[in-house]
Amino acid sequence: MWDVFLSYSRGDVERVRPLARALRDGGLEVFTDETGVESFAGISATIRRELGRSKALLAFYSTGYPEREACQWELTTAYLAGLGEGDPRRRVMVVNPERTADHIQPVELRDARHAAPDDLPALVADVRAHVARLDGPMTIAEPGVRHWLLGTPRPRPDFLGRLFELWQVHSALHAHAAPLVTGRAAAHAVQIRGMAGIGKSLLAQEYALRFEAAYPGGVYWVDGEAYEDSVHALGDAGAGVGGTGVAGTGVGGPGGLFAYFDAIGEPFLWIVDAAPADRLPARDIAAMAAPHPLGHTLFTLRSRAYDTLGTPVDLGPLDAPHARVLAGDEALADAVGGHPLALGLLGRAVRAGHHPGALYDRLHARGRSLLDALADEDVTGAVVRDVDTADAADVLRCAAALHPLPLSTDDAAHVLAAADRVPQIVARRRAANGVRELRARSLLTPAADERWSLHPVTQHAWHHHDPAPARTEALRHAALRTLCGRRDARDPVTLAFPGTRREAPMAAPSESERMAAYDIQIELVTRIGVQELAPGTGSLREALTSLKSLIDFTRATLHTYSVSLEHGSETGAPTVQNLAYALINETIRPFTSTWHPRLAAYEARCPADVAPLDHEAAWPQAEAMRAELAALREPLVRIAEGLGGISGADFGVAATG
Repeated sequence: MWDVFLSYSRGDVERVRPLARALRDGGLEVFTDETGVESFAGISATIRRELGRSKALLAFYSTGYPEREACQWELTTAYLAGLGEGDPRRRVMVVNPERTADHIQPVELRDARHAAPDDLPALVADVRAHVARLDGPMTIAEPGVRHWLLGTPRPRPDFLGRLFELWQVHSALHAHAAPLVTGRAAAHAVQIRGMAGIGKSLLAQEYALRFEAAYPGGVYWVDGEAYEDSVHALGDAGAGVGGTGVAGTGVGGPGGLFAYFDAIGEPFLWIVDAAPADRLPARDIAAMAAPHPLGHTLFTLRSRAYDTLGTPVDLGPLDAPHARVLAGDEALADAVGGHPLALGLLGRAVRAGHHPGALYDRLHARGRSLLDALADEDVTGAVVRDVDTADAADVLRCAAALHPLPLSTDDAAHVLAAADRVPQIVARRRAANGVRELRARSLLTPAADERWSLHPVTQHAWHHHDPAPARTEALRHAALRTLCGRRDARDPVTLAFPGTRREAPMAAPSESERMAAYDIQIELVTRIGVQELAPGTGSLREALTSLKSLIDFTRATLHTYSVSLEHGSETGAPTVQNLAYALINETIRPFTSTWHPRLAAYEARCPADVAPLDHEAAWPQAEAMRAELAALREPLVRIAEGLGGISGADFGVAATG
């Protein structure tokens, strides 16, 4: 029998050897594994046997320790052995060679007092005292839930690479057990979030199987999609839980569940699988939580829109090494981006004798989805079933058109503006709405620089379930025209400067600049000057007043959007700043400063018995002023066109000849 099973990362072997020597010199029997555990093979029979012959595990918990899967298997096994005895720290001790304890999982071990390796005599004395209190070796139990209503599941061989997430779930559910390091004194619900097929339910099931010792009151699995029916089914089966029952309480009725768990009087795990997110308000989802304070609630859901529901554990794709093991082929693993459901289906097909190359071709072929064919049911529809608004569908189409390149909100806005011929500000609002909805449904994942990535399985599913493929094709064409035609940032896009033949690089305008350009453009194209004034019609005074108010409006708009008024730019490119400067100081002001005093002097001589319009019509300089007012139209239209190039809006102002 071993006193200590010494668990450590192979990268720490030189730091661990003095510790092992000191423990042995202190009279302790120490097991060290010199060969390691095969990757992805779970815990080997040898390690399980030797743990079963050891009183306690001593983890040399460096920052590299959590990254070693073999270490995590050893720690988990010993932790669960102690958990079955009522205290996980009974069979696990921690040596922390780092300055902080943030890297230590689970939270109960982070809260424990950690021995320091720089004082070996004191450490050996602590270990000797600890193992002296243990009667015998730890008991290593096979995973299996004793109190699982409606059937006991078995461990799944396709559960790989999620040990860290298991610890995340457990630490989050028990954060209140270590208030000094978590700052939490009460239990909180936990939500496992991620796209369809990413392994949320599997992680919840494996957690319940492995950590059932933490919940002597049982494990209760509730179907969130059919919550009421599921709770009533629990009521029907309740009398057999753990050989106990609550006669006459009516478990499925009002107050019955509370009375039932009150009678049991032990902590229990309440799993709400597939909570119907986005179809119910947060308070209704929260109402599905454990019906008694002794319950620990674990939700699985696709939505990321319920941050107040509980501590989130966001589940992403499997890492590349585990994905290759599950799929049985590197190309297939890469093709589905580490998606566990797709990996499992492809891996079973490979093991059944299908050639990986043929499966790869079929995965990208037209017709029925290969994943649906392998599953013998529509499994891809669930991936995209939450795409239920036009904005979300269009942004997903834009992302699919650019896949595997990431997509920004601006990218999607440019595509929508080009395809639908709407102002850029309108297109950007739709794009932002679509991105927000897709992120909330776990259908877009963050990439670098405010860009979002589309998972290949999402693209595959959308290809087979897109309700409007013609719309997809139109957006694909628009994407190719507007985005793929752009040059590299080192060779920027050039535009002809209004009123000249030269070209200058155009920097991408900010959202504030686009909105300012759009507002000024709307005002400009409706004013006298851009809209022609027919001979003998209208009022010259009103024309002057309109142009003067346009100066005030432009200044106020620039102030609203925090855009400065500038003359020119370093690159000479058209910007909202220099277009506004040209509008105010080079176009409108020379006209108004010339004609306002002349017209005002003439108006002052208007007889009392003559109407102002009649007096104005008799002005000898009226035709000259009208001619100069008409000449303003060309520069004003060019400025409006320049603003349209920034805002993305085209109001159909005819170009001048």
